[in-house]
Amino acid sequence: MHAYERPLVRRIEHALATGPNLIHIVTGPRQVGKTTLATTIAERWSSGPVRFAAADEMLPPTGEWLQTQWQLARRDARDGVCLLVLDEVQKIPSWSDIVKGLWDADRRTRARVKVLLLGSSALPLAQGTSESLTGRFLLHPCVHWGFSECKTAFGWDLDQWLFYGGYPGAALFAHDLKMWRTYVRDALIEPALARDVLSLQRVTKPALLRHLFAFACHFPAQAVSYNKMLGQLQDAGNTTTLAHYLDLLESAYLVTGLERFSGNVVRSRGSTPKLISWNNALINALDLRSFEEAREDRAVWGRLIENAVGAHLLNHLPRPTYAVSWWREGNDEVDFVVQGGKKMWAIEVKSGRSGSTSGLQVFRRGHPDAKSLLIGTGGMPLEEFFAADPDDVLR
Repeated sequence: MHAYERPLVRRIEHALATGPNLIHIVTGPRQVGKTTLATTIAERWSSGPVRFAAADEMLPPTGEWLQTQWQLARRDARDGVCLLVLDEVQKIPSWSDIVKGLWDADRRTRARVKVLLLGSSALPLAQGTSESLTGRFLLHPCVHWGFSECKTAFGWDLDQWLFYGGYPGAALFAHDLKMWRTYVRDALIEPALARDVLSLQRVTKPALLRHLFAFACHFPAQAVSYNKMLGQLQDAGNTTTLAHYLDLLESAYLVTGLERFSGNVVRSRGSTPKLISWNNALINALDLRSFEEAREDRAVWGRLIENAVGAHLLNHLPRPTYAVSWWREGNDEVDFVVQGGKKMWAIEVKSGRSGSTSGLQVFRRGHPDAKSLLIGTGGMPLEEFFAADPDDVLR
């Protein structure tokens, strides 16, 4: 496993070496290799010294810590171009304002410092880059591991990836399901909830957020009304709270509530969200079925396939360039609707379960410019879809 290197490593190295001198920001979920990626880049950095520091080593991390690391990098740059790598930067209060000031000062003094920032919570990173760093940064999404990567790194087939998901650290325990589940819950889910959501955002009902996460994982790729959630979750408050908490879970790359498409717009927060977990490991870590039991249950396996398709779209289609939603009118339904610019795609997933594709036909009658894509039985093979970049498929 250690010999496998994610393609993103080379892309960032190339951008650091040949592109304009911008702040490079790597963002993505926990435990998908961001720190390993940065370590590899640092070890191969040949233009000068390297300064590598993590914000979570200081509790609490402060702006003074960030300024100190940057000043040390400026000192090191006397011996060549210094690569400054800062991990978990989103934990630092007002981090983007501080980085902006330091970066602008470096441009005036022509300091020889290249900056690589890492973060595992999308919301504070997005807020910082949009508010303070406009025109100064290049974003590199480091997403959950896809089927092709797990096949190359671990020798997995499609069914193994659909069940165990794309966390490389957890792959080491796939031979022992009990240990695998313990690792995913304790080393992946809990830190993501505690450090990337609850410690960074104001959450008045932390127990509700945890219950909402578990609820979403128990209903993968299913449309569940907010009213039903209110009835199932204790102390749920109101739909506004639930919608906000789904946004927070999405910011940690855990769960998204896809909004329902209607006409040429996505419906408001009052509509029924379709729950998609960004990694199938999150679903099966909270389930009690074995791999064999899940594989033999056609309904369960079909949901895992459909969730994996939704997660593949979310992981690889950048927003706001693309918008992913779902559609239903009466008994007719389309699993996913993707909008990119003036283009639209209606996507149906078939995994051998009974059912027709009438939803695609009805949708296209109302939206004749939309392209249809059938994935699975009778359409694009699952292995081919999961091995491809959705941005290339949707052409």
